[in-house]
Formats: sequence, structure tokens, C-alpha cells
Amino acid sequence: MFSFEGFVRINTFLTGVYRFAYLNVLWLATTVLGLGLFGAGPASYALARYVDGWFRRGETPPVARTFVAGVREQPWRAMVVSWILAGAGAVIVTNVFRAPSWTVQALNVVALVVLAVAAAYVYPVMVATDVAPVGRQLASALLIGFGSLHWTILGTTAVALTGWLLWQFASPLLVLFGVGIPACAIGVVTRIVFRPLAQVPEQPDTHAPYRSSIDAPVTEQVA
Repeated sequence: MFSFEGFVRINTFLTGVYRFAYLNVLWLATTVLGLGLFGAGPASYALARYVDGWFRRGETPPVARTFVAGVREQPWRAMVVSWILAGAGAVIVTNVFRAPSWTVQALNVVALVVLAVAAAYVYPVMVATDVAPVGRQLASALLIGFGSLHWTILGTTAVALTGWLLWQFASPLLVLFGVGIPACAIGVVTRIVFRPLAQVPEQPDTHAPYRSSIDAPVTEQVA
């Protein structure tokens, strides 16, 4: 029979699953309402903001209210980052399929991998560090991704395996967790990478209202 601690762990796990499903739905709704072009960036920033506060600082405030606050926090900067990533991705994918030389195609595949790493970490960098210029945020994202390459590979493998299992045996769940799965993996990696760099108070005020992790930023050592 399960012990009380076992039931507590199961409840904590299921609560986390529910929270990621809720975040995923909010991300989809914000992206659709923003017609993709104007919604994906702020939604990704808000998702990274909540996951960083949850994983790195242990904060679990109300999901919807905190997500909406994250969407409104830096909407234009988040949109600019998403436009840069989308534009670069469009150019690279076009070159992969239409370049006349296989060498150029191979180089563009490598560039696509680099772009994917930047896209994975740039919003956590925006949330958790005091790096301000967009160019330096993208550069810092690459430094984190490739500087912790083993964690990036492990996270990518976990996301790919989980996605494949859901596609094979429970494909409708991809609608609920399609974005939440990679967000969880990125949250685990950035928690490991950022924790030694951040100055986190030993006894945070649990009664204080939720604050973005920008309030206790990681130093620009990552840049």
C-alpha cells in the first residue's frame, strides 16, 4: 500500500501535469488571438516567466493571472525576438529545400539547429537575466545552449521520446502538452544552469506577491 508521502508525491506530480496543460492552453489561446505573428512572442515569454518562477524559485502563483501579467510585461520586445527567429527560420528552411548545392543545404541544416537552440533559451534569458539588448539575449541563449550541450542533448532526447510516445499512443494529448513538454525540459536545464549564477535569498518571503525572476536576475556572466 502507498504511504502518505507516496500519495503526496503523486498529488504533486498530477498537479504539475495539470499546471502544464493549463499553461499550454493559455499559450495556444494567446498565440491564436495574436494571429501568431503578434501572439507567439508574448505567449512564449509568459510561459518562460511562469516556468522559471516555478522551477528555479519554487513559486506557483495562480496560472491564468500570472500568465496574463507575463504577456503584458514586455510584449514588443518579445514580439521582436519572435519575428527575428521566424524570419531567420523562413530563410534557412527555404535554403534547405531550394539550395542548388548539397553543401549549402547541409550548412543550412546546421544553422537550423543553431536557431532552434537560440529559440529554446532566449525567452528564459529574457526572464531570468539582466541582459537587455536583443542581440545579446540571443547570443546568451546560444552560450547557454551550447555551453551546457550535454543538458541540451538530454533535454532534446527526452522531449523527442515523450513526443513520439504521445504521437504513437495518445496523440490527442499533444494538443494539451505540445508546448508544455519542451517548456518543462527547458525549465529543468535552465534551473541547473542559472542556479549557480543567481543570488537567491535563503529565506524568501512566502507572503509576498508573485514577482518575475527578473527581480533577482542572473548576472550577465552568461552573456
